[in-house]
Amino acid sequence: MGSSGKGRTVLEVGADGVALITIINPPVNSLSVDVLYSLKDSYEEALRRNDVKAIVITGAKGKFSGGFDISAFGGHQGGQKQEQKPGFISVEVITDIFEGARKPSVAAIDGLALGGGLEVAMACHARISTPTAQLGLPELQLGLIPGFGGTQRLPRLVGISKALEMMLTSKPVKGEEAHDLGLVDAIVSPDQLVSTARKWVLDILERRRPWVASLHKTDKLEPLGEAREILKFARAQVRKQAPNLKHPLVCIDVVEEGIASGGRSGLWKEAESFQGLLQSDTCKSLVHVFFAQRGTSKVPGVTDRGLMPRRVTKVAVIGGGLMGSGIATALILSGYPVILKEVNDKFLQAGIGRVRANLQSRVKKGKMTQEKFEKTVSLLKGVLDYENFRDVDMVIEAVIEKVSLKQQIFADLEKYCPQHCILASNTSTIDLNLIGEKTKSHDRIIGAHFFSPAHVMPLLEIVRTNQTSPQAIVDLLEVGKRIKKTPVVVGNCTGFAVNRVFFPYTQAALLLVERGADVYQIDRVISKFGMPMGPFRLVDLVGFGVAIATGTQFVVNFPERTYKSMLIPLMQEDGRAGETTRKGFYTYDDRRKATPDTQLKGYIEKSRSISGVSIDPKLLKLSEQDIVEMIFFPVVNEACRVLAEGIAVKAADLDIAAIMGMGFPPYRGGLLFWADLLGSKYIYTRLEEWSNTYGEFFKPCAYLAERAANGAPLSSQSNQAKSRL
Repeated sequence: MGSSGKGRTVLEVGADGVALITIINPPVNSLSVDVLYSLKDSYEEALRRNDVKAIVITGAKGKFSGGFDISAFGGHQGGQKQEQKPGFISVEVITDIFEGARKPSVAAIDGLALGGGLEVAMACHARISTPTAQLGLPELQLGLIPGFGGTQRLPRLVGISKALEMMLTSKPVKGEEAHDLGLVDAIVSPDQLVSTARKWVLDILERRRPWVASLHKTDKLEPLGEAREILKFARAQVRKQAPNLKHPLVCIDVVEEGIASGGRSGLWKEAESFQGLLQSDTCKSLVHVFFAQRGTSKVPGVTDRGLMPRRVTKVAVIGGGLMGSGIATALILSGYPVILKEVNDKFLQAGIGRVRANLQSRVKKGKMTQEKFEKTVSLLKGVLDYENFRDVDMVIEAVIEKVSLKQQIFADLEKYCPQHCILASNTSTIDLNLIGEKTKSHDRIIGAHFFSPAHVMPLLEIVRTNQTSPQAIVDLLEVGKRIKKTPVVVGNCTGFAVNRVFFPYTQAALLLVERGADVYQIDRVISKFGMPMGPFRLVDLVGFGVAIATGTQFVVNFPERTYKSMLIPLMQEDGRAGETTRKGFYTYDDRRKATPDTQLKGYIEKSRSISGVSIDPKLLKLSEQDIVEMIFFPVVNEACRVLAEGIAVKAADLDIAAIMGMGFPPYRGGLLFWADLLGSKYIYTRLEEWSNTYGEFFKPCAYLAERAANGAPLSSQSNQAKSRL
């Protein structure tokens, strides 16, 4: 296994007779197939050699192992080379060779032991850890279960309840807690780690310490009857919290098998279940999202030119409203000094107050100490003029959506800010070229579109015009990463990626309702599909004012494919504006609890007559599948246009934008990934059918038609997609 490019293990035998096996596969020593086979070879060599009495396993450079190498999954899912047979590594290598060895072994854990890393450590006869090391089994986050014995050994080491909690939530524990739980046997400092482990393993050999095979340990397992009650409770929790997911229930079944029929039987069931889940849509979706999220910061022609991000040491935010204060909060939380500018002292104090309140709520939740609060707040400085802008590296404008106001601000910024300063706008509706019209700084004008609340929502749309310089994009990508946002780079158009792709979401719902479908049934079905809320509940949340303003944008810019309904304006005229007025599509009580409203019927009848449509009996009795498809296929259609126009760099970026900007369920892989599971032909046929019955709103675009004709997936971009830049 000698080649340094691949992962490997190294065996060194000391004068004390202990073989030290070190896992080497930077950055986190993940267990690629190469590493696993090398680990097996090293182990077998240590067992063969007469000068070896005992074994210690550790990871290079202060990290034990981050787990099985996920990039190897793609191959398995595509049906390439499998390990010999399900369970070979788990049963024949980890259990029979490592755990069943006639020489004792100890895992010396620093940094992290996650997934397969922890599973290898649990097969050792003892574990020594540093206090801050992270130990956990996060496999369920990828639609899988632990596959190297974790479902069997963890319950035997920490008890059934705690093991289920660790697996079902995917949350790791720190070394200290792992010690309290019995997952590790001793805590030592990093510099004492390997020497302590060597002494410990020799103590096991001399029987001064217990020699424990975790798979056969039973003192932590409840009697079967009691165990089944715990498992039953866990299943009920899962069904309530994740009704669309099967794999957490599979995990519980596999744990139960081991308790009822013994560890070895559990291992075989685990292996078989793991292989089944590997082929599931949920796993494929979550693995796709894992890589797609890491891929959004790669932009052809921008991030592949060797440009280094410039240092951003000071940022200014203009406007202390909801968005501005949220953006300022996100920046100071990541250590950026921020200047917050407002027009008068009253607005400025209100803005600073909002930032303080955002941080205070973190203190209340125990996420931040009072000391850290003071330190973070001290990074914020409020101002009323541009004097302090002479040394800022980036400005983010977040004032109201008024063209003349924004144009004036950008003209002022050009005067006061240094030449290198990036001029960003958080606009969600106004063309950036228009905003910068009165300046000569088009190369450093860029959109930084945050989602509300900005210090919580994980997405940042970076909007480039035809003139934005690659350097400005690289700089903003770096800031985005530092403030823990997932950045998606998009082109300049009405609504950018997220709001544009999702404008048909509400419009499709309105079309259905005017033709006889039920508002509350639509919301129920869409929530059940996995969205945080249905389209009508969402309109109530954002407020009718915003909904009408953004809706108008699309009606003006895409007249041929918008559905024009008067329902929301009619309700607004009557003083209903959503949650803030306690009345929208729902009525709201003091605790913001939404209740359906019988008065809605009147408004719907009125808007129906204005639109000149009548009730369609077919739409009165729609199945859940029909509702999901009629709401989401127009959204998929718009996403196809965004790809074809080159507004989005790649389909996977739109998947991440839908998940992080709109709450599309990650276990469905994102908008286009989900669409491809259904097939471009099917989506095209359905849209074509509806557009014949209900009009242009449903008309499939050229990109979708071309994909369907060739039976091609929507996500594989062809060269026909116009490059905008």
